[in-house]
Amino acid sequence: MDSANAKPAVDLKPEDTEDWSVKPTQLSFSKGEVPSDAIILFDGTTLEAWQGDEGLEAPWEIVDGIARIVPGKGGISTREAFCDIQLHIEFRSPLQGMNGDGTGQVWGNSGVFLQSRYEVQVLNSFENETYANGQAASIYKQYPPLVNASKPPGEWQDYNVLFSSPSFDDDGALTEPAYVTVLHNGVLVQNHVEVLGPTRYIGLPEYEPHECAPLHLQDHGEAIEFRNIWVRKL
Repeated sequence: MDSANAKPAVDLKPEDTEDWSVKPTQLSFSKGEVPSDAIILFDGTTLEAWQGDEGLEAPWEIVDGIARIVPGKGGISTREAFCDIQLHIEFRSPLQGMNGDGTGQVWGNSGVFLQSRYEVQVLNSFENETYANGQAASIYKQYPPLVNASKPPGEWQDYNVLFSSPSFDDDGALTEPAYVTVLHNGVLVQNHVEVLGPTRYIGLPEYEPHECAPLHLQDHGEAIEFRNIWVRKL
């Protein structure tokens, strides 16, 4: 409304500011508080929504309703590609680090790769020091979490992630970067941060044009466990 032509508040009625043009969809919730418009990626029974390298069957094992990495078999990626999403995922680190060495990056290391490129780090960061932009809930090598909300190894934890995918023009130039918000165990740890580009272990990130892409869960050589994974398209 043009402010020059706006009615003074004294002349307005309550219904003048009521919006009846839309009706938000009524959701229901299944066991585990999964919203009815969610896409279930893992409910404890099957990994059919996932695949291994080169489109092969997902190589992880399911034990008592839990998906467990089989170290050395590779990560898994969703068969479906996603753009903007809300993601819920639960994970559990082992009680001991790799080869019994419970320090730094070799204890509970995995990663949630949004669009197979942008990593939210999975790690045991409970009383386990490492570089800040590599600890749990960091946007790996880009942003440390605002606080360390990690629980002890052996306890279930969750990430709730809001992801806005980047946009590119017809020539492949970036027109809008990706943004990520992360809640770790219900605590805000990444507040709509601007992703600088794909995750790089060595070197600086630099965007490359791409379309919607799968989620990827990393095999970093440890038997990390996952459960209750779902997404909502935004």
